[in-house]
Amino acid sequence: MRLIVFALLLGLVAPAMAQSEHGITLYAGYRFGGEFTDVASEQPWEFTDGSSFATSLARGIDAQRQYEFFVSHRNGALKPPGFSPATSNIRLAVRYYHIGGNYFPEGLGRGAYLAGGLGLTHLDPREQGLNSETRFSLSLGFGYMLAVAKHLGFKLEARGYVTLVDSTSAIFCSGGCIIQVKADSFTQVDVLAGISARF
Repeated sequence: MRLIVFALLLGLVAPAMAQSEHGITLYAGYRFGGEFTDVASEQPWEFTDGSSFATSLARGIDAQRQYEFFVSHRNGALKPPGFSPATSNIRLAVRYYHIGGNYFPEGLGRGAYLAGGLGLTHLDPREQGLNSETRFSLSLGFGYMLAVAKHLGFKLEARGYVTLVDSTSAIFCSGGCIIQVKADSFTQVDVLAGISARF
């Protein structure tokens, strides 16, 4: 009788254990894409490609799904139209704050997965006279997770971001600015590799 009761309790606890898998992941990556349009000349100001980093906190929902809070950051610059020296670039930090989730068809913590989120993009020019902006954004990604130990995994992920700027006049500028740019949307892609701790 005790064995039957124990088996029933184990059957009830097992799904809860599957739901309780959480994780924290630290990523290093490479980001590319993103541009604004010069208000006067209609020429593009392109965001420089380069290194990025990110972190995520995940909480299990069931055996295949997780909630996720995801943050990704890059310090880059806007390059003016045409051939210009690096000194004419406008330094710009771009950070994403997204709440969303992951879906693992083969089960949490292993194999291919889909990721997505909704949240905010913070655009922060590092030049005097320019204002930072925060806009709504969304992301969608796919990746692969390899379990290398009981509580440790390695992730490869590609994630795209679309920020709804919706600016027909000068963004970052409240008058007397050194640049005047606009955009309907701002689109970027991160290619990421990360170490994930599972608990």
